[in-house]
Amino acid sequence: MLTVNFTPFPTLYTDRLTLRRFTKNDASDLFRLRSNENLMQFIDRPRARSMKDALDLIEKINDSLIANEAITWAITLKSYSTVVGTIGFWRILKEHYRAEIGYLLDPQLQGKGFMQEAMQVVLDHGFRVMRLHSVEANVNPSNSDSIKLLERNHFVKEAHFKENYYYNGRFLDSVIYSRVVSGKDK
Repeated sequence: MLTVNFTPFPTLYTDRLTLRRFTKNDASDLFRLRSNENLMQFIDRPRARSMKDALDLIEKINDSLIANEAITWAITLKSYSTVVGTIGFWRILKEHYRAEIGYLLDPQLQGKGFMQEAMQVVLDHGFRVMRLHSVEANVNPSNSDSIKLLERNHFVKEAHFKENYYYNGRFLDSVIYSRVVSGKDK
């Protein structure tokens, strides 16, 4: 069975980004992201309505981290402390060496390669350090940008489930992509 330990927190770096642990000081940035209707259109979770929602989410992120059940990084530009996105493994199936990846990025920074950088360093950490065998992503089929990002990172479509998810009074489709560890990931 997979064993993970997120202590000390693994801060990750790319050419332009720092991926670090969330703190309560990030609540206003997280609120800005999670309350953005445009950004949240493909994330089937309630939008943040208050700073309390953002603080509660940070507490949940950190509780899951302490329990070694999930890890979420705050994405910042290297020269600033402002959180511009999130990425992490939030559903780790230890008995299967598998995790689900989730991510979001400020709309003003999309299309500039930032999430590609974050995805590469997080996948590298997942396969080499955490020793994951596979990573999956559950995507809204209308989210073509996310699908392109996954395919650029060698994820393969595994399934398209019709109306398998009930959210906000509607049945929604889900598309599952996955990437299995390869020789270059070890």
